[in-house]
Amino acid sequence: IVASYPEAETIHLVMDNLSSHNRKALVDRFGETIGGLLWERFTVHYTPKHGSWLNQAEIEISLFSRQCLGQRRIPSLTDLRREAKAWNRKMNRNQVTINWQFTRKKARQKFGYDRNNITRSET
Repeated sequence: IVASYPEAETIHLVMDNLSSHNRKALVDRFGETIGGLLWERFTVHYTPKHGSWLNQAEIEISLFSRQCLGQRRIPSLTDLRREAKAWNRKMNRNQVTINWQFTRKKARQKFGYDRNNITRSET
């Protein structure tokens, strides 16, 4: 990432709280000097441990991709910006929201997870 943006003073990263997403992981991989310098280039924004807002952002991107872009090729950046702004205005005008209803109970049902059928070795 740093190599892709050599002119940037800081690079903002949105990352989950995975244990490898920290300064120590870079230092372990690249050594104290290089790993430390790399880490200093980043401004890290960690997602919440139960990050439903990130899921919502992914849903929004997926909707944009399907509803606005679809299967067509948009010939220019100007056209893409115009199409994206129009789609965004429509979503805002219609006050489209995500009806977030996926609970832990529903997840267990969806993925066939039943706490009563787990053996001791799986817990």
